[in-house]
Amino acid sequence: QVALVESGGGLVQAGGSLRLSCAASGTIFSINAMGWYRQAPGKQRELVATITSGGSTNYADSVKGRFTISRDNAKNTVYLQMNSLKPEDTGVYYCNAGLVSRIGVVYNSWGQGTQVTVSS
Repeated sequence: QVALVESGGGLVQAGGSLRLSCAASGTIFSINAMGWYRQAPGKQRELVATITSGGSTNYADSVKGRFTISRDNAKNTVYLQMNSLKPEDTGVYYCNAGLVSRIGVVYNSWGQGTQVTVSS
């Protein structure tokens, strides 16, 4: 079993920046796509950004040009650089990964979530 451990959340003023990281720990054969999602109270969890094993990225329209997703395969870690933050970016951010065990079992894993609060 693999655990995803997130860090980097916090409180920041509008226009500021944060970098989130999510490291996978445990026995890992390979990691497929990784992504970041967020959820505000009373709202559905929404996709923020994804990155494939080959490095192709996809972003929600609301964060294009401001957020950058990246990964370090040697460290089994995915990052989300968030610039020009807006109050509407506030929410709990979760990382997600598609994992493959050594015997070929494919499964999905979620992080515990980290709070991001942007003040106006």
